[in-house]
Amino acid sequence: MNKIANRQVICETLVEQAATDRDIVVLASDSRGSAALAPFAKAYPEQFVETGIAEQNIVGIAAGLASAGKKPFVASPACFLSMRAIEQIKVDVAYSATNVKLVGISGGVSYGALGMSHHSLQDIAVTRAIPGLTVILPADRHETRRAIEALLQHEGGVYMRIGRNPVQDCYESAEEIPFEIGKAVELRQGDAVTLIAAGETVRVALDAADCLAAEGIRCRVLNMHTIKPLDTEAVLRAAEETAGIITLEEHSVHGGLGAAVAEAVVAHRPVPMRIVGIPDEPAITGTTAELFEHYGISVAHIRELVADLLRQR
Repeated sequence: MNKIANRQVICETLVEQAATDRDIVVLASDSRGSAALAPFAKAYPEQFVETGIAEQNIVGIAAGLASAGKKPFVASPACFLSMRAIEQIKVDVAYSATNVKLVGISGGVSYGALGMSHHSLQDIAVTRAIPGLTVILPADRHETRRAIEALLQHEGGVYMRIGRNPVQDCYESAEEIPFEIGKAVELRQGDAVTLIAAGETVRVALDAADCLAAEGIRCRVLNMHTIKPLDTEAVLRAAEETAGIITLEEHSVHGGLGAAVAEAVVAHRPVPMRIVGIPDEPAITGTTAELFEHYGISVAHIRELVADLLRQR
């Protein structure tokens, strides 16, 4: 079982890259501990900025650094970065076309026991609605490494959300990942139903597909690591070639991955579809596993939904 959190991988990757790229600057909002950035701050103190608890300021400072030719990475809790600083993200990053990489740490229900104030279940909805902003949710530590490497080569504003705790690997290594911004990865082939997931729900989709495969039901699994721009071609192929689509997300059922997929489907090829996520209510408190189970982000619930879609075939 993997014991390395995605945030640790981000720090390791940035430490490696900063050795030869002095333009990389990491900014924290009193979050060097929670973002696991202490090794970067120690190795490159002149490339590290601590703003304190000031999410609006940190985005503005990052935009200024980007305008001066630097490559800023902002690491701040997703619940605060995506809500308190959304105007600065919209204006200073997206509208001003600055090369700022925003990393929302401890996203989704990672802070489960702290309740609604610390859940980030609307961040994908709001960030994907901002013109010029790319939105990414890596599935595991290996994809997180590839995502950071890709962001260093990508020009433009990006919001990337990761969880807090280690998650089970979806890939065996970073080297095997064909990571490309805006291109979904087909992790399981199948012609029954397509499961489309992002972030920590990709592992759930894989487990469900493997369980169903043992019953003779081959489900396709798409890792939609980039929510915006969405890989519409992969979605429409799924709509064409399978009996329906089920999306899984650690986010409100309004405005996130499911909504993005539904927009593509309804405009081009309507098919039966189910959106699995957090309903329109303040999420309960508890661990990530407890919340996933409570809200049906689980193998058992997916099996039921697949059976329902296949009955409609």
